[in-house]
Amino acid sequence: MSVTGVSVAEREEKLRQVERIVGSELLHGSESLCKLLRYLAEHCIDHPGTAVKEYQIATELFKRPDNFDPRIDATVRVQTGRLRSKLTEYYASAGAKDPWIIEIPKGSYALAFLPRGGPAVSEGSTAATLPVRERGAAGASRTRQYNAWLVAVVVLSSICVLLAAGTVTLLLSRTADHRATKTDPQDPPTALAFLWNDFVATAEEPWVVFSNAEFVGRPETGMHYYNPASDRGKPILDHYTGVGEVLAIHELDRVFGSLNHGLRVKRGRLLSLDDAKNNNLIFIGSPSENLSLREIPTTQDFVFQRMTSGPRMGDLSVSDTSPGPGEPKSYLASEIPLTEDYAVIGLMPGLNPARWVMLLAGITTIGTQAAVEYVSRPNTVEKLVSRMGRSPSGKIVPFECLLRVKVSQGVPVQSEILALHLRH
Repeated sequence: MSVTGVSVAEREEKLRQVERIVGSELLHGSESLCKLLRYLAEHCIDHPGTAVKEYQIATELFKRPDNFDPRIDATVRVQTGRLRSKLTEYYASAGAKDPWIIEIPKGSYALAFLPRGGPAVSEGSTAATLPVRERGAAGASRTRQYNAWLVAVVVLSSICVLLAAGTVTLLLSRTADHRATKTDPQDPPTALAFLWNDFVATAEEPWVVFSNAEFVGRPETGMHYYNPASDRGKPILDHYTGVGEVLAIHELDRVFGSLNHGLRVKRGRLLSLDDAKNNNLIFIGSPSENLSLREIPTTQDFVFQRMTSGPRMGDLSVSDTSPGPGEPKSYLASEIPLTEDYAVIGLMPGLNPARWVMLLAGITTIGTQAAVEYVSRPNTVEKLVSRMGRSPSGKIVPFECLLRVKVSQGVPVQSEILALHLRH
């Protein structure tokens, strides 16, 4: 007897394999991934050869509304990518000897059940049988030699098994400790997926372009930004960046990993015009140090400028080109020790209107770190998206946001939105 061409026994075997994975430590607490695995498995078994659609998964499993648009909501893609990674990890550890291997081929939402190759060997079976004893002294001698050899093999095999068991125990212990400290959210935050959707909706990985300022001089004798008027002809140092940029790249890598997408990293001085036209770009750092920004139009309302007068003439500031009544025209970071900074978050079309540019920059490197953290943490992204409201199209629109950042001992500890301008 069969169900849709699959025998009842085989169907039960496959479903038992699904439950092995669901019950594993790897998927413990990941209710949404367990639901997705069961859903895809049942569809694969009961409807072989029939592809399941992203819209179908979104509306039937994740209870999205009938007007679900995969270009806006990446939940299904993100969750499927996470499940694909979990399956790979499972079969590399706990499922190494399971009778069935379950895969999700790239670019598909259909499961593949693969029986593990090779004949099954019971744990009680032996790998070899002993020879029949030969009669006579010569036969007895050969038998003793064989037995001595066999004992040596058994002893060495036992030592290898003990060493392997010890190594596996140590690795499992470390893995368990790592998992104990790692959170595995059941669903990707909707606001986070909405904000970064246009950067993860394509197969191409966006470029993260970090600041790469030009300096002259030496750190031990005095180093300063390159000034074309007074430093022409002097050797330029271009291999320094701020601590905030380093931490920012790490944070973005974490976020895009959770969205099942990669990043490419490039320093600002190496960005080409072709790069800018053909890729989504995320700029880390202001135009004062991220020099490629001087050739690429970004924010219009909140721009980085040097003060041209006053007691802090020459200091970098964020200028509001169209301040409202009672609003300041310029924002300056506090003097050293740094206790307050300002940062800009901007999303706008790139040189190629089909591509996007995200600017994440502070007056100082600490402000840059704060800007990246603001668009990487679910609670702050929720505040940002909530302030924007949803556009009539349901898609994110270009915007510029000004942050005030509180700093303590060189660390951004609190950020708040001072102003948010939408560019329809």
